[in-house]
Amino acid sequence: MKSIFITGASSGIGEHLSYKYSQKGITLGLSARRIDELNRVKAKCEELGATVFIYQLDVNDNVATKNAIEDFSSKNKSLDCVIANAGIGKTENIMSGDSSFINGIIQTNILGVTNTLIPAIPIMVKQKFGKLVAISSVASYIPTPNNSGYSASKAGVRMLMDGFRFKLTPHNIKCITICPGFVDTPIVSKTRSTPMMLTVESGAKKIANAIGRNKKTFIFPWQYKIILPLLKIIPDWLILKYLK
Repeated sequence: MKSIFITGASSGIGEHLSYKYSQKGITLGLSARRIDELNRVKAKCEELGATVFIYQLDVNDNVATKNAIEDFSSKNKSLDCVIANAGIGKTENIMSGDSSFINGIIQTNILGVTNTLIPAIPIMVKQKFGKLVAISSVASYIPTPNNSGYSASKAGVRMLMDGFRFKLTPHNIKCITICPGFVDTPIVSKTRSTPMMLTVESGAKKIANAIGRNKKTFIFPWQYKIILPLLKIIPDWLILKYLK
């Protein structure tokens, strides 16, 4: 892959994927809301050899996101890969009676993906290849009492990508869903410690390898491949006791 567009590139997984892909001959399109942090990431990526274009945008803005994708594509001979990484996840309080907070999580995490990936589809169909990548989560398989909006949004992302895959495979477009467990990023900075917490560098490496191997759905770390099927038979009270 020579041209890669990444949203949410100012921190966490997006930032470290940018570093992972940075080398001579690679062109990166990096987007995020915080322009100062984007410039910091850009400078390091350029030190590593990449050519970098940055876009200050909020993925909730479908027009701005579409314009950024099309502008980046126009600067390259191809659009090889788009990674919809931007997302939010915070503890919610459904007891408040106010739906605006949970609505914001669902909107950003689902519409942010469609706003990012769909503008790339006509470009990739025309060039007859490409990779669309969405960052979901193992939380998409796990009902949680305080993060139900986040879990629901990430399950929605998985369903979107499964549907896209059926439609786009005939056009030689790979649709890849990444489902990380706990990765040491700002989005989980207040999460209880866990023995399966991965460093962000390790997480980014695993994701890049999965993208390179065209994995349809990639769940990591590997322990979740054992844990997730067990959740179907574990009593709800026991799951709730752990998740409280």
